[in-house]
Amino acid sequence: MSKPKKLPVRLSEMTPGQHADCFAQLAEKTPRSTRDGKPFYSCRFRDQRRTVSVMVWADGGFYEACQRDWTVGGFFKLRGTFSEHEKFGPQLEVEQARPVLERDREDGFCERDFVERSRFDPDALFADLRDTVARELRDEPLLALVLKLLDTHAAELKVIPASARHYYPFPGGWLEHTLGVVRSCTLLADRYAAQFPDLKPPLNRDLVVAGAALHDIGRVRELEVAAPGQPARPGVSGELFGHLFLAYDLIREAARGVPDLNPELLELLLHVVVTHLRIPEWGSPRLPCVPEVLILHHADDLDAKFEMYARCLTRDTTDGPFTERDAVLGRPLLKQRSV
Repeated sequence: MSKPKKLPVRLSEMTPGQHADCFAQLAEKTPRSTRDGKPFYSCRFRDQRRTVSVMVWADGGFYEACQRDWTVGGFFKLRGTFSEHEKFGPQLEVEQARPVLERDREDGFCERDFVERSRFDPDALFADLRDTVARELRDEPLLALVLKLLDTHAAELKVIPASARHYYPFPGGWLEHTLGVVRSCTLLADRYAAQFPDLKPPLNRDLVVAGAALHDIGRVRELEVAAPGQPARPGVSGELFGHLFLAYDLIREAARGVPDLNPELLELLLHVVVTHLRIPEWGSPRLPCVPEVLILHHADDLDAKFEMYARCLTRDTTDGPFTERDAVLGRPLLKQRSV
């Protein structure tokens, strides 16, 4: 009597110490060398909910195949043992690896299982963002500038992530993140304007809202979107300058065609966008000089961090009170709390 066929498991459902077959997409393949000069490849494989590191050593069984045939974005059937490294996060020690075959569909392989995207329709998100900006921004030339930039780059904004790897790292992520930041900023601007009525000059609510809508507009030039299922990566301009300087150029270029735009307000908007990361360690080229930046900075940071926490907590499948260590956050999160 033959043994029943053992079907592959989902990469995201593997537990530490488990030895199994799984399907995965090659997300990264980077050639490296040891201190002794021996070559190896540092690879990252993923499904929709987990990314694992795989080391392909020169004296291993599939180094040449990796070098010759493994293409980023390709799908593979892997056999190996899953582990959770305290410093480097999820790992897979691979024993066998090959590209997927048509017959693997009988065992559950489907490309759609590897495409992570926003939970919300990008057209609806874009319309919501545009409507929110139009409702909240009162300075008409400033509103015209913001809408011009959103409309000009609508197609890209609907497919790029908010960041390449850290927060909202999926198609539609830019819109989901930006809409959340705009909403938070409107609430915070109203609160602090009411709390500090004697502030001179008074808090500029329009500056906060416009800065929130455009704080990451430079991503459209920073990130290059690859084939479906592959992560977006910085292009040449993105690597050379980053999204802050690219946003500066985009906004100045668009402002040339907006009549009656207050030049001082434009300079302040550029300052808000360029300094919203606040400190050099986070990438800000200058320190903020106006209080409007503080509102945007903390709304942006909160929205990004909360998404990272939520993604870690909702996707964890391990037993016990804590999640597995999140490689981006650098720690496990407590998931068992009284309510």
